[in-house]
Amino acid sequence: MMKVELRVFATLRQFAPQIPLEGTIIEVEPGNTLRDLMHTLNLPEAHVKIVMRNNLQADLDDVLQDGDRVAYIPAVAGG
Repeated sequence: MMKVELRVFATLRQFAPQIPLEGTIIEVEPGNTLRDLMHTLNLPEAHVKIVMRNNLQADLDDVLQDGDRVAYIPAVAGG
C-alpha cells in the first residue's frame, strides 16, 4: 500500500464527507490512477474540473506515487 495526502474542495465535499476539510492521508493500491481514486471516493467525473498532484495540474490517468499530494477541485464561479 502507498500513502497519499488527499483534499477535496468546495461542492465536491458533498460526495466525500468522510474527508476532513483540512485533508487526510489515505492508503491506495500501487498502480492506482487519479481516476481510480476519484471513483473510490464516489466523486462524479463530470463535477471534477481540476485535479492537482504535488501542486501541479494533473491528468486523471496519471498513476499515483507514494507520498503524492492530491486535490480534486470543482468548477468555481464568481462575480
